[in-house]
Amino acid sequence: MNWECCWDRDVIEMGDCPNIHEGDEDLLVSKRRRVLEKCCDCENLRRDLDRFSDSDHPLAPVFNIVHSEFLRQKNQIHSLVSFLDSKTLEIRFIHELGVVLQSSVDLEEVLSVALTAITAGKGFGMNRAFLLMADREAGLLKGYLAIGPRNLTEASQTWSEILCNDMDLQTLAQNFRNNKLSAERAKFHDILEQLTVPLSEHDHIAIKALDSKHPILVEDAFHHPEVSPGFAALLGVDSFLLMPLVSRNRRVGLIIADNCITHRRITDEDMHSLETFSFPVAFAIERASLYDKLQIELNRVTEAGKKLKEQQELIVRMENMALVGRITSTVAHSVRNPLMIIGGFARSMLKNSPASDPKRDFIESIVSETQQLEVVLDEILNYSDSLYPTRDFWDVNQLVETALRDVSDVLIERGYSSRYSSVPDLPPVYIDFKQLSYCLRTVILSDIVGMGDDRTIAVSSQHSGDYVVIRIVDHSRNVPQADLDHIMVPFSETRELGSGLGLALCKTMLEKQNIPFDALAVPEKGIIYTIKLPTHKEEKQ
Repeated sequence: MNWECCWDRDVIEMGDCPNIHEGDEDLLVSKRRRVLEKCCDCENLRRDLDRFSDSDHPLAPVFNIVHSEFLRQKNQIHSLVSFLDSKTLEIRFIHELGVVLQSSVDLEEVLSVALTAITAGKGFGMNRAFLLMADREAGLLKGYLAIGPRNLTEASQTWSEILCNDMDLQTLAQNFRNNKLSAERAKFHDILEQLTVPLSEHDHIAIKALDSKHPILVEDAFHHPEVSPGFAALLGVDSFLLMPLVSRNRRVGLIIADNCITHRRITDEDMHSLETFSFPVAFAIERASLYDKLQIELNRVTEAGKKLKEQQELIVRMENMALVGRITSTVAHSVRNPLMIIGGFARSMLKNSPASDPKRDFIESIVSETQQLEVVLDEILNYSDSLYPTRDFWDVNQLVETALRDVSDVLIERGYSSRYSSVPDLPPVYIDFKQLSYCLRTVILSDIVGMGDDRTIAVSSQHSGDYVVIRIVDHSRNVPQADLDHIMVPFSETRELGSGLGLALCKTMLEKQNIPFDALAVPEKGIIYTIKLPTHKEEKQ
């Protein structure tokens, strides 16, 4: 019988077999390889077997059976090899993702890797992905982030960039996070805002997927009985995959993936691959979220510890101040009565002594020093009173005008003048009137004797937010800020600014009432004092 196929020849020439081409020359002299690799798929062999089966040879049926089985197993082996290759790539891909997801506690990094993996060609190759996060406190499933193109032009541009750069998955994710995360969130802002579903709405397809903890592949979405028309119209695709993210039976979120550009059918294999991928992603997202919450709580505890330390220091300082107050009050009251008697007798003697009396200078000195001691005692007693302020709502204009009226004689005696300006309709302020009056008088007089030509004390008040700001400007002195700060310390002393409690006592009183008080030395402009009086009661912590 003349065979069309070359299977019966040991050596053939190029052109004898239609399946042997350039590059296959070694098959010309290898009969066994030629039969296994080429002849079994050759139409010539098929026709030879058909003619052989028509013969009466007893092996004819056997050859057909063996040939058919060989082809079937060969195809099966090719399918298995292809399957193993794809699984190998998938395992490598999952391993690469796992390394990033297991090591990162940065939520944005985790989400960037996860969404990039879903949409990248080197990953699962979906066109678009939406991430919805479960907010258990609000009871909502809310759109959080999305990635992918919104039209074919954008898709083509993105795919071209990826092909040109040839970046691996981790680099793609890092590039997305650094350069595109905010832009993608803004691009899909309109959709993400509407992707909000109450967790209690168990009939919604998204909540069904989340509750069942299994993926749902939705096809023909616009006519699907379980998909609301609004939800389908919002996504704008007929087919999409709902992939729940569940970690230790806790609902973390949901991924919606689709092929809105290529319209490639989402297969069961795609669904199973994404399901395998969803477990480490859910765990990584939950861990990163818990880490963020832990950082917030840590900052809160740190801040609470800081405030507690400040409160402890304040308590110690108040105890010390209270002790000083009790001592100074006792001493001041013990000294005051004899001092008043001495001062009274001295003033009486001065009044009754003639101008020619040689003792008059001594009596005037006693009267002057007694008055100075009485001022110091008043400051000491005011310091003691400052530990326990009594606050109420008062009119600012009345406060300032009363203080200016009280010091007017002293200002005139020193060659000073004063003026007060105020904006209309100032709200009442919550202060201790007695202490604030003392502070205003002390600041206006202080111990600073003017050295400049301008000896006007300008006082003004204006409304600013939750405060009424009183500003006292004295152009008569130019002093260094360091000296001005130094005089704010009790019993401190500088050569130019004098000594005593004066401004320091004012600062203590105002701090006790949580009233900001600043003294600013402005070159060529003198000293500006600023007092900010609150217009409302402080809320108790």
